[in-house]
Amino acid sequence: MAAKTISIEFAGYWRDVNKGGVPTASGIYCVYECTHNVQAGNVILRRLIYIGEAEDVRTRLANHEKYPDWCRYVRQGNTLCFSFGAIGTVDRERAEAAMIFKHKHPENTEYANAFPFDQTTIILSGKTDSLNTNFTVVRT
Repeated sequence: MAAKTISIEFAGYWRDVNKGGVPTASGIYCVYECTHNVQAGNVILRRLIYIGEAEDVRTRLANHEKYPDWCRYVRQGNTLCFSFGAIGTVDRERAEAAMIFKHKHPENTEYANAFPFDQTTIILSGKTDSLNTNFTVVRT
């Protein structure tokens, strides 16, 4: 393997009640605690809880075994929100690992303290609140 740059554009945000709108596509997803501002028609992200990857993100979110764990981070009056970044199968795990290693949020354990890939630069665009948008990680 060699050094690689991976660019991902994130779309979203989908509140938990609307997660059926997340694309049925290969990608990276982020799980947040958020507040739904009804008057403004938007969400305010409170904290990043989890980063994952899947061949079909919508199906993965609908049946995720960690869903009850994510809900423990949601304070009263808030909800879960999800964002999605499309990425093909070839680079998906490497991008997920880099994002987990960089962000160190509470519900990911794999890749939180070790990055097993060669140097990887991640460039994120789109809906990237609470995410570092340009960073490089190296094998540990």
